[in-house]
Amino acid sequence: MPKGKWRLTVRSDFAAAHSLRNYCGKCEAMHGHNFGVEATIEGDTLTKDTELLVDFKVLKTALKEVLSKLDHTMLNEVPPFDACNPSSENLARFIYQNLSPLVQEYGVAVHSITVSEKAAQSATYMEIED
Repeated sequence: MPKGKWRLTVRSDFAAAHSLRNYCGKCEAMHGHNFGVEATIEGDTLTKDTELLVDFKVLKTALKEVLSKLDHTMLNEVPPFDACNPSSENLARFIYQNLSPLVQEYGVAVHSITVSEKAAQSATYMEIED
């Protein structure tokens, strides 16, 4: 019998300001966004009692914990963005790396994080094994 895998996705948002260093255009000036965040986790084992991969409430709480470090800040002043550009790409990686240890205890892994500044564009980060 084939072995299955589940993916769960939760969505949230945060508000923050940033400026993109070395960018030739309007985004080099400080400006703000209501960033959208989509976090997808995956695993292959459901709990015996409730037959859930992980309770959505648990995932949303963990994501909110990570986003609280970014919400209503000037991202350029928040490590590591005081040294690297607070682009959507770098924000997605930061959220991935900070969410991963929070969900590991549930036997799941972060599959991908997508960050959007507007509905029409987004950046997705995921880690791959060599």
